[in-house]
Amino acid sequence: MIIGIAGPYSAPTEEQRNKNFEAMNIAAARVYEKGHIPFIGVNMALPVIGQSSVSDPYEAVMAISLAVIDKCDAILMIGESRGANREKEILIAKGLPVYYSLDQIP
Repeated sequence: MIIGIAGPYSAPTEEQRNKNFEAMNIAAARVYEKGHIPFIGVNMALPVIGQSSVSDPYEAVMAISLAVIDKCDAILMIGESRGANREKEILIAKGLPVYYSLDQIP
């Protein structure tokens, strides 16, 4: 399966954003080790947004992240946030699996 990894990225400090980013990438590595393809929307969005001049970087990141998640067969929620919940809603609307731990992923 293609499994989206969702969790908080935004944070008040760069240190916390880096920790959030690392947590998603570690989870993605574990998903890959289980034989699936992990997608992280923010991984695709940040380089693009970093090179563009947009008026609302958060919504620009979300637009790319939501498009990425829309292509997934399931989602792994490693934490809650406004953006992660928006991603989760896409999968719920399609009736696709939402996992809350690596142990739930076949």
